[in-house]
Amino acid sequence: MSEVREKAEAAKQKTAKYGPDINLEKYTLEAPEYEEKELGDIDVVDRERLLSAGIDVTGAERSGSFIQVDRSVIHAAPTQEGIEVTSTRKALETYPWLSEYIWNVVPVDTDKYTASAEINFQNGYFVRSLPGTKTVFPVQACLYLKAGDINQNVHNIIIAEEGSELHIITGCATDSPEARGLHIGISEFYIKKNAKITFSMIHNWAENVAVRPRSAIRIEEGGVFLNNYICLNPVESLQLYPSAYLVGEGATARFNSILFAQPGSFMDVGSRAVLSATETRCEIVARALTTGGKIVSRGLLVGEVEGVKAHLECRGIILAGDGEIQAIPELDGKVAGVDMSHEAAVGKIAREEVEYLMARGLSEDEAVATIVRGFLHVDIEGLPAILKDQIDLAVELSEQPLL
Repeated sequence: MSEVREKAEAAKQKTAKYGPDINLEKYTLEAPEYEEKELGDIDVVDRERLLSAGIDVTGAERSGSFIQVDRSVIHAAPTQEGIEVTSTRKALETYPWLSEYIWNVVPVDTDKYTASAEINFQNGYFVRSLPGTKTVFPVQACLYLKAGDINQNVHNIIIAEEGSELHIITGCATDSPEARGLHIGISEFYIKKNAKITFSMIHNWAENVAVRPRSAIRIEEGGVFLNNYICLNPVESLQLYPSAYLVGEGATARFNSILFAQPGSFMDVGSRAVLSATETRCEIVARALTTGGKIVSRGLLVGEVEGVKAHLECRGIILAGDGEIQAIPELDGKVAGVDMSHEAAVGKIAREEVEYLMARGLSEDEAVATIVRGFLHVDIEGLPAILKDQIDLAVELSEQPLL
């Protein structure tokens, strides 16, 4: 047995540090097998639910596509020269050197979810931009739950080689709003010297789905990582806490999160950045809105050397009396000369703001919607156009007069 597998076996019962625990035995690893197809021939997914997660099965204005249903990869191909898109399993067979990347920045023994991803490895996507290549359009990747009570275990590896730029939209969805299941997703990012990755993750799960992503990013000299995370639909429980390691001089990371928790949803979402090289920069920005669900918004900045600069911001609005938001910002300065700051605010929509807009001709509902829309707006580079519709939907769901 390999060292990695031994560590996974030892961590099978290790619970996560945050969030509710999940009994993995409640879910099955069995699912029908689906054959690979061309994008236009795919008929085992709900195209509208994919589109609401930013995935267009026509492949229009995409530099490549990857779609996995339960444990089956049904499509994986690039459409731009210099971009590689395939399954993780196939990439490991093709590139012996890739074994040095898997489980490198995400420890396999982090908890029982990482252990499950190794022991029950079902696939995932491998996306790579070759040196100097820049994506004309985003690469899209979809992880889809179709079988009932399925436990999907995927491992994704994303590499931006030196001087390249890579934009990825990952859309996660279920076959129906009534679906029940568990998604465990490991994602490891490697950003080489002067390379850039923009990664937009859109979750369109269902109210009976539990989600446990585990992600980490290694950023070398002059590298840039922009991470956009959007979850505006119900989910049973979500626990997401990516870690960025800025190891090269002048490396930059930015995390943007937009969260909307409806009644019955639990979201524990945050980001962590370790700045260990001079002139590194990081910004973590979160917007949280609840109409009855619970949101825990975390953030941790660790400054290990002089000359680093970072900021953490979390703002939340509670639109219903039984909604709950916890903001937990943390700063950890290891040496003198770091420049790190944070701000957090949780409250309700101010009545005077509503009255101000009503005095200018808006109805109460229109005034509330205008304030919510402005609150959810975050300056996100590379945000897919489909998300404008998603944000509008979140606004509509929050328009009830709950002040």
